[in-house]
Amino acid sequence: MGDQGRRARRWMGIGALALVAVSVATGPATAVPPPPPNPSDSEISASRQDANAKAGEVGQLTNQLAEAESRLAELQSTVELRMEEANKALVDLQAAQEAADQAQRDADAAKREADAAQAQIDAARANLDAFISSSYQQGSTMGSISAYLGASSPKDLLSRAQLLEAVSGSQLNALEMMQQAQTDKSNKDAAARQALQLAQQAQDQAAQAKITADSAQAAAVQAQQSQAAQNAQLVAQKTTVEQQLYQAQQRVSGLQGQRQRYEDWLAQKQREDEEQARQAALAAANASSSSSSSASSGGGGRPAPAPAVSGSSSQVIERVIARAMSQLGMPYAWGGGNAYGPTRGIRDGGVADAYGDYRKVGFDCSGLMIYAFAGVKSLPHYSGYQYTSGRRVPLAQMRRGDMLFWGRSGIHHVALYLGNGMMIEAPQSGLTVRVTRVRYGDIMPFATRLVG
Repeated sequence: MGDQGRRARRWMGIGALALVAVSVATGPATAVPPPPPNPSDSEISASRQDANAKAGEVGQLTNQLAEAESRLAELQSTVELRMEEANKALVDLQAAQEAADQAQRDADAAKREADAAQAQIDAARANLDAFISSSYQQGSTMGSISAYLGASSPKDLLSRAQLLEAVSGSQLNALEMMQQAQTDKSNKDAAARQALQLAQQAQDQAAQAKITADSAQAAAVQAQQSQAAQNAQLVAQKTTVEQQLYQAQQRVSGLQGQRQRYEDWLAQKQREDEEQARQAALAAANASSSSSSSASSGGGGRPAPAPAVSGSSSQVIERVIARAMSQLGMPYAWGGGNAYGPTRGIRDGGVADAYGDYRKVGFDCSGLMIYAFAGVKSLPHYSGYQYTSGRRVPLAQMRRGDMLFWGRSGIHHVALYLGNGMMIEAPQSGLTVRVTRVRYGDIMPFATRLVG
């Protein structure tokens, strides 16, 4: 009878324990909803790879567009230069035409002077011819004797001698004048012809230079228009890929959100299961406190607590990047952004005010970092302090999820490194959150690592 009594008490204890366990299990279990969808790792990985590929494509198109814009700026400068050269050629042509007109006027004046010199030559030749004819008809010597024999007095004789000498000298002067006039005519004719020839050559050269400059200007304008059309195509292509990137990012965010909700559900269920086990163990211990050792062993010991739920460094980094990527296209707003998302910008009394940042809702560079790392680390809203908020590593060792900084005398910008030479940033007033290639001008020698 003693063994039967102990067996009865044993079964009564086990029954009580089962009843308590069932009653406890049926209570809190109702607080856990059905499990949400749990996307597979391959689905998440594929969506992330697709988003990364689109981000890389956007980055490549951004670089191509930047290079195209640089070429367009160079071509615009070339157009302006060619326009100035064409304008110079026009001015030179006008000056050459004026010089040719002046040379023509000089040639006409030289011709008039040459005609006047010719008239002087003709007059001198006529006087000389008359003197020679008179001397020939009377004889030079006899003419002179006749002049002396006709004198009525010594005084008259002297006057006649002086007159004869003057007449002879006058004829010699006339001959010299003829020779000088002949020389002047030849010189003026030659100078006028040479000046006119040079002016016409200069005019022809200026006209050819004008044609060449006009052709160069037309070619430059055509090249600039062609490049502008290519830029427009790149902009359209980049816009399309950015939309695809946004859709891919939305898919990544959606799948990661599903995974996060499933993990939250799993953690909640685990907590409920632990609580049920604890309550069941406690009830069993109370129920078997007066029973035999076999009944006590039926109550069992407390199960070991489950480890705390925490993602790996790579998972945390991907969540940080996903948060940042979810803000692509968000306007830049100086002073904007916090751990909960974009906020209205603030006044700076300068450039940001000129762009109306204080009227926009968005992020500045450090505000985007605050949002991206929310839940990982609380960051100050100043890029200089963010630089010292984690472990600094050389740029050669930077990896996905590190923060990059720029500055000379002081840090003025921060971005999040995505890997493969790409980064995401809130760049400056007038622009939006974007993915772009890492710029190495003025970059700080160290990256800041908050995870890993």
